[in-house]
Amino acid sequence: MNTAFAVPARDPRSGRVMILALVGGLLALLAVIYFSMMIGAKNGAVEHEEKLKAAWGDVEVQLQRRMDLIPSLVETVKGAAQFERDTLEAVVQARAAAHQAKISLGSNGLPPEGEAMQRYMSAQNSLGGALSRLLVVAEKYPELKATQSFQDLQNQLEGTENRIAQSRRSYNDAVRVFNTHVRKFPNSMFLSQEEFPVRSSFEAPVEAMEVPKVDFSSKPASND
Repeated sequence: MNTAFAVPARDPRSGRVMILALVGGLLALLAVIYFSMMIGAKNGAVEHEEKLKAAWGDVEVQLQRRMDLIPSLVETVKGAAQFERDTLEAVVQARAAAHQAKISLGSNGLPPEGEAMQRYMSAQNSLGGALSRLLVVAEKYPELKATQSFQDLQNQLEGTENRIAQSRRSYNDAVRVFNTHVRKFPNSMFLSQEEFPVRSSFEAPVEAMEVPKVDFSSKPASND
């Protein structure tokens, strides 16, 4: 019998080894993909969080600048004869409320989410509204408007309000980008709400954006 062209029998163990190697390679590839996605999600969240921190820092700087200008404004307005006492007291009380509502930053350099943050934003919005009303009422007092100190303070406050509005927009843009990153799939698989919670934007209420209506035909109220 001629056995020169006989085909050797295949070792079944070699087939199993090949399958195991393929499965192992596939699992290794999946692991690399998984950890790459996880690292990308966390690094992206940290990067956006740093931008959020910088934007919030600018908001705080501008809000503090407004707080610092108010005592000088109050002293200047007090010198105006028969200036509306209620309007002036509203600014003083709103400033005190804003100071009382001050929040402490977390370990990540950002304000905490929740009720404390809502109180802080509400107090700052109320302060802005009270200042806006005071400046509108001041239009009824030519002698006040004519003083250089009031003109300087008015210009500084108007510039500060513009910077507050700009810093608020920048912060809200950073919030939107951050929230989009942490909530979208597959990033949400790797980012916990405890470590990277969704942030609240710092929106101005509609009433704060409306110009207060003042009856310029009426006489200034008496403080007596």
